[in-house]
Amino acid sequence: RPSYERLRALCQDPTKRFFVFANEHHRDTYVKADPGESPNDRNDRAIRVVCKFYQRAVPGMRVVLLTNDRGNLKKARDEGVDAVSCREFAKRATAADSGNAKDAKGLADLVAPSALDEEEDDGVGDGGSRAALKRARGDADADGDGADGENKRSSKHPARDDRSSSFVAFAEHLSPASVAAGVAGGSLHQGALRTTRHSPWEGSIACDALGCDIRISGRDAMNRAMDGDVVAVALLPESEWRAPSALLPGAGADNEDAETVDVSLAPRVADEEGALRDAGSGKGARSTNVEGRSSESSKKDATPSGVVVSVVKRAWRERGYASSLDVGPGASGAAGRRAAADTSANPKPARVLVVPVDRRLPKIRVVTRQAPSIADQRIVVAIDDWPRDSLYPVGHYVKSLGPIGDADAETAAVLLEADVDDRPFAPAVHACVPPLPWRFEESEHLGPIPKLRREDHRSLRVCSVDPPGCRDIDDALSCRVIETLDGDSNAPKTFELGVHIADVTSFLKPNTAMDDEARRRGTTTYLVNKRLDMLPKPLTEDICSLRGGTERLTFSVFFKFDATTGLPVPDAQPRFTKAVIRSDAALTYQEAQAMMDDPDDVSDLAKDLRNINFCAKALRKRRVAAGALSLASPEVKFELDKTTSDPLDVGMYVTREANRMVEEMMLLANVASAEAILKAFPSQAMLRRHPAPAPRMFDPLLKSCAAAGVKMDVTSSKALADSLDAATRPDDAYFNTLLRIVATRCMSQAVYCVSGAAKGRGRSDSAPNGETSLSHYGLAAPLYTHFTSPIRRYADVVVHRLLNAALGLEPLDGSFENADALRETADNVNVRHRNSQGAGRASVELHTHIFFKKKPVERCEARVVRVKANGVVVFVPKFGIEAPLVFDSAADFCATEEDKKKTKNACVFDEDAMRVTDPSGKTWQIFDRLHVRIEIEELPARRSRLAIRAVD
Repeated sequence: RPSYERLRALCQDPTKRFFVFANEHHRDTYVKADPGESPNDRNDRAIRVVCKFYQRAVPGMRVVLLTNDRGNLKKARDEGVDAVSCREFAKRATAADSGNAKDAKGLADLVAPSALDEEEDDGVGDGGSRAALKRARGDADADGDGADGENKRSSKHPARDDRSSSFVAFAEHLSPASVAAGVAGGSLHQGALRTTRHSPWEGSIACDALGCDIRISGRDAMNRAMDGDVVAVALLPESEWRAPSALLPGAGADNEDAETVDVSLAPRVADEEGALRDAGSGKGARSTNVEGRSSESSKKDATPSGVVVSVVKRAWRERGYASSLDVGPGASGAAGRRAAADTSANPKPARVLVVPVDRRLPKIRVVTRQAPSIADQRIVVAIDDWPRDSLYPVGHYVKSLGPIGDADAETAAVLLEADVDDRPFAPAVHACVPPLPWRFEESEHLGPIPKLRREDHRSLRVCSVDPPGCRDIDDALSCRVIETLDGDSNAPKTFELGVHIADVTSFLKPNTAMDDEARRRGTTTYLVNKRLDMLPKPLTEDICSLRGGTERLTFSVFFKFDATTGLPVPDAQPRFTKAVIRSDAALTYQEAQAMMDDPDDVSDLAKDLRNINFCAKALRKRRVAAGALSLASPEVKFELDKTTSDPLDVGMYVTREANRMVEEMMLLANVASAEAILKAFPSQAMLRRHPAPAPRMFDPLLKSCAAAGVKMDVTSSKALADSLDAATRPDDAYFNTLLRIVATRCMSQAVYCVSGAAKGRGRSDSAPNGETSLSHYGLAAPLYTHFTSPIRRYADVVVHRLLNAALGLEPLDGSFENADALRETADNVNVRHRNSQGAGRASVELHTHIFFKKKPVERCEARVVRVKANGVVVFVPKFGIEAPLVFDSAADFCATEEDKKKTKNACVFDEDAMRVTDPSGKTWQIFDRLHVRIEIEELPARRSRLAIRAVD
């Protein structure tokens, strides 16, 4: 489907000059299948008929049939059709394009090698195309020198069949029929493969039948499967099951099979937590002796393990993968080093390995003649195949993003890896945007026959509160006294609080090019140095943005609050309406906080803010009492150079009371919206659910608390919240925050869902205390959705349309009757949200890397957040990053040779106490304080990493 959609988009792009001819519906080109003719042969014949039709219809114009099908190519040539393979066509174009030598030289690299290329008599380098194809596939006999060092038979990768003349790296995959029978019979298990963040050779699939994950460990067990692939797995005998390793991966290992763990942002939820917790089998771990963990304990902790027997569906990205040429010092980098050193005017095609940025992916083999020019570049490589006679997948070079280490090139790599679309909006999308300058017209919106029933609230005192520099302002607040005690104007009895949201759907109409594009993008992505919008900027920053002093359309919801308690008036229902406002001020969080804190500021706006904050505190207190969790998730903030955008400083984001005030008002509006749309549309409501964590997900928190002597009850969100509140240490103000960070990592991710597609609205099997399949565990809310950010989230757009229909303002679009389409929309916004979050985190990590490259930190406080048998994982609060400290040997801890002789080269690990003693005799325990040095360490294959080392 993605290939089809991409081809469709190319055909619709007027700059590409495509023409679509419906040959199946034309009398001169329709062909009927001959008796016994296969559908594929009939289609090939139809294409040849079309070519001959074009030759007659446009005489004098060359008509070429491109095909890599050997049989179709021969038949076409026999029938007088000008037919060539894709690679041959690229070679002809290369020879003809002498005016653009750089582009022409790389054109052939963009074509994936195929079996047909073996028969072409036009050689590629010495040895011809047959040898080039074999080299691309990794055949051992394609080259005689074996310089790459990975294709010769060895005890590590023996041949798997009896063909003594052929190298075989992997077992043959089972046929689809065998897989289907095995899955149906229970002998095989199918699922999406998730590899660890730092190795392509360690992963797992979820298995409902076993109630746990199946671990897959090692290159052989992976059997050419890659992260995201849907695979079929056979269980190993129980005697071969393995326990999760108690070791940290080797932080600086240069063995290709070894895992290496970088410094990274602290994970926030369970889905991000696997990077270090599931770091695999210990392959590549430093050779530190460990005492204290018995084999009986390992057997007891063993988890089901298996091997991949078939790849059911590939997850290879058509856009390719950000990579770099492998020119590392090892054997695998030898070919890259030789090719990069070729200074001839016309370099020969070279068979080289490239190293993906994403460590979950294996190296990729490509054939390219551009190695000298891309040796120092961040490049994009697409994967075409992974034959069983190659240790690596086979791909082709696509393009260069720029020099390695360049901020723009690395940002482009971040977006590619996160699958975030950074292309400009098409002209058809821009055509849907009203022309600028846009102005509010009373006659159109408030006249005798307005488009919608819209209330005029331009005289209402309204303000927005956002981060500094925010231009896509999609929410604003108001508060006015509507009732006083005994007529005393200084004694309010009832407030009317208003939450005003940009009325995006008045401009974003269903079934338009802009709506299609917004649905596809799903969300706005925020990077450190830029923003990638879901909608065109004229809408997000001007027409819909609730800027100060400007009339703007809103979708508003009003609440009645008791001015004494600060809580909503009982039985008073929220009132939704379309409106027009004129915001009095666009404040930053800091400005709003200053107004609330200044006793001398008696302005009406300051009073409004204080009243809103009073109600927000009461709402928050009520939520917490109901079991809402107050967790901790470190957020990093950068100060950027205004000229270069380089980071000048980095630190933790400061959350003020004003932030929490806005958050409470948004939560209030979102809950009200969820209740309204579910009541009106029980099967079509777009909701946001947060599943209760499975009991095993709390294991890291419970083990850490037990080791620290803290009681923790996780039987419900209320019990967890109360336990976290009680877990304090008088001498350690940061201890409670650490616990909340660990607790946050136990949470599953919240997801969008369609109410009718959710698993009923009764109790969920895994949800305790009456929580339903639509509940939001973290907020302790029976229902929740997103209504407050339609400028940057498509889910909110869907909610606005449902509310429009619920209020009778607009009929519900016909697409809402299609349950499958609604579910696809929810699934897409979930994927796009995760991708956007991943891109944002990767952008922060990139800029953190750039910052420390220029400004290494000699001494900074850190905390131990995980203890392993050969080291600890530390968290640096100031920068929101964490990394492993791996204990090598006594030599790393002793100042003199005499001291080294006195120490024994072993660690002592007490898993229950979360304590480890390093070879020098120093003991490290969970939540301990220490000081670290942070610097950049260069690694092979043009990689570098942030390294953290203890300095105590």
